[in-house]
Amino acid sequence: MEKTVLDDILPFVSKPGRYMGNEWNVVHKDWESAQVKVVLCYPDIYELGMSNLGLQILYSIINQRQDSLAERVYAPGLDVEEILKDREIPLFSLESKKPLKDFDIIGFTLQHELSYTNVLNILNLANIPLRSRNRDGKFPLIIAGGPSVSNPEPLADFIDAFVLGDGEEVIEEIIETYKKWSSSDFIGAFRNKGNGFLKALAKIPGVYVPSLYEVNYKEDGTIQRMERKGDGIPERIDKRVVDLETSHYPLAPLVPLIDISQNRLNLEIQRGCPHSCRFCQSQAVYGPCRVRSKKRLLEIAEVSLKSTGYDEMSLTSLSSTDYPGIEELIGEFLACFGKNHTSISLPSLRPDKFSLALAIQIQKIRKTGLTFAPEAGSERLRKLIGKKISDEEFTSTISQAYNAGWRLVKLYFMIGLPTEEEEDIEAIIELVKELKKRHKNLNFNITIAPFVPKPHTSFQLLPMEKLTELRRKKDYLSRRLPAQVKGHIVESSFLEAVFSRGDRRLGMVLEKAWEMGCKFDQWKEHFRFDIWQEAFSKCSIDPDFYVYRKRDPEEILPWSHLEFWGHNT
Repeated sequence: MEKTVLDDILPFVSKPGRYMGNEWNVVHKDWESAQVKVVLCYPDIYELGMSNLGLQILYSIINQRQDSLAERVYAPGLDVEEILKDREIPLFSLESKKPLKDFDIIGFTLQHELSYTNVLNILNLANIPLRSRNRDGKFPLIIAGGPSVSNPEPLADFIDAFVLGDGEEVIEEIIETYKKWSSSDFIGAFRNKGNGFLKALAKIPGVYVPSLYEVNYKEDGTIQRMERKGDGIPERIDKRVVDLETSHYPLAPLVPLIDISQNRLNLEIQRGCPHSCRFCQSQAVYGPCRVRSKKRLLEIAEVSLKSTGYDEMSLTSLSSTDYPGIEELIGEFLACFGKNHTSISLPSLRPDKFSLALAIQIQKIRKTGLTFAPEAGSERLRKLIGKKISDEEFTSTISQAYNAGWRLVKLYFMIGLPTEEEEDIEAIIELVKELKKRHKNLNFNITIAPFVPKPHTSFQLLPMEKLTELRRKKDYLSRRLPAQVKGHIVESSFLEAVFSRGDRRLGMVLEKAWEMGCKFDQWKEHFRFDIWQEAFSKCSIDPDFYVYRKRDPEEILPWSHLEFWGHNT
């Protein structure tokens, strides 16, 4: 297979570096000696998948085991897909170039609902049946984790098991369970929904096996009940939470040989968030808030910078400026690594936690970008959604950034928030105009995104605003804001709402849309809302039922059996 890839594929594609599998720090293990072979899959292009820290962590954990190996695959570009189909070559892993169906476990990382068609496309390119019920023991176990697993029901017919919450410990427990059952004569029979293997997986805390549950619906389309198929199956599944200080962290992460979206060392300083913004699902997915000690972070950074050669380090978390003693931490990093011209960047910042001292520190080596997410233009609406930042605090923050030398700042706002009025939209414009008035040389890149009510948030029962209104507000802001404005496609946000709030019946729509050509739905140039509308129509499914309907507080939701606020450690 490797000769086929090198001779028949790579010379004819636009970015062969995506498929070489020879990155710095890549791990090549002996195929025959590995008892359990895992391929980790990010269902989007290489440049995005290589920036995903979760996949790098799992890759390192599995490859440290003597009995297992982990390899990778990403969604192939359209040029490679065409060659695979024309020459009947099955989709392969990067490291060994083995077909995916030769692995024991395929693990998908689900970062976004609009990647679901890519999941089906990858299975199809690997010659693996899409639906779980059509796969026997000759095919790999298909598992998935990531933020989108907060409501996995639309994928329930395609995935054998979902991992809720942190995956560092669960992946090893899944491997141990697989080893136990593969050594006992279960191969070829574990698809029998009454057998012990799937039940054994379901007994692992944080693992949800959808085929062990049957959903019954009322005449009005809402869920009547979720029935367990047999004894010993948990009624509710709690997400897993690890001790961040002692959990595994890759000290020699993969370094790509081509440009990717985040080509720097990612150092996770904190997981979860100390705030409880009512719109934000991330606290439910990644919480509770946990921090790594300065000592541990310095140890990781020292080894990782040497093993990668990076000269930029991103201190990542949902809210990095909330890390206790963030200024002292950055000061220590600069003292240790600044002499090597290693710069430090921070992701999206809370305006009320930004200071001039912090601004001066992070630009000592190299001035990196600044991004703030006020979310709403008015104080009233910010207070309602839990983002308690006054106009005065925000303008003061921007002034501090300007005085520290920044001339370009990124801002992020949402439209369609609960109780939003025209005054709130105008407040966005007035806020930016006031900032421009104070600082004439300051420029803004502004992103406008429709609000999507997500599972496990305070707003999960509320409807999304109508597309017509979202289009109007987005167009109005694009015309009126004195800045470069980039907006999400409102129709793609509508589809995101469908699948983040939907149930198992959406599986047929997903499969139909994929059959009709949908894939890479996150990409503007590939998104085809007209095809999705046709798929809904052909399946007699009304997407408005999931998007525009206010849920009753007593209603059983598709995710009611999944617990993200209570959790197992």
